[in-house]
Amino acid sequence: MRGLLAGGALSLLLASQALAADLVARVDGGAEIARLEVADGDGWCVVWNHSVQGFEVQDCYENRGGRMVLVRSHQPDFAAGLGHIPGRGRQVTDGEGGYWILEIDEAVPGDAYTLRAGSAAVDHRLRTQSREVSLSAVAARRPIRIALE
Repeated sequence: MRGLLAGGALSLLLASQALAADLVARVDGGAEIARLEVADGDGWCVVWNHSVQGFEVQDCYENRGGRMVLVRSHQPDFAAGLGHIPGRGRQVTDGEGGYWILEIDEAVPGDAYTLRAGSAAVDHRLRTQSREVSLSAVAARRPIRIALE
């Protein structure tokens, strides 16, 4: 019986490792500029400073079974280019004058998208619980492909 339990635990461990993925950022031409491991169920945010107001904006994603899913967005203001689209998630206050859009739950087609990194002042970044990488520091104003692989 003990061998069966150990074998079952090993199977669960291997299955969970199989669902772990890497969040990879590459500039046009394919040069890798960031690689962050993201376990199944864990998340990350693309964070930047609003180009006019300067406050921090976040779009947050999760690895759901190896798929990139947009789950929520934080916007401290209804500034230019920001806002909630009715029917796309649920808007709630953040208690500080801004708002979260929760329950967006949209799979990103192909588990990847291209972002044109802003200047150093905008500072597009990838943020996990344990790490933050500035994309703008290495590739400002260049297209960057962000993919869950």
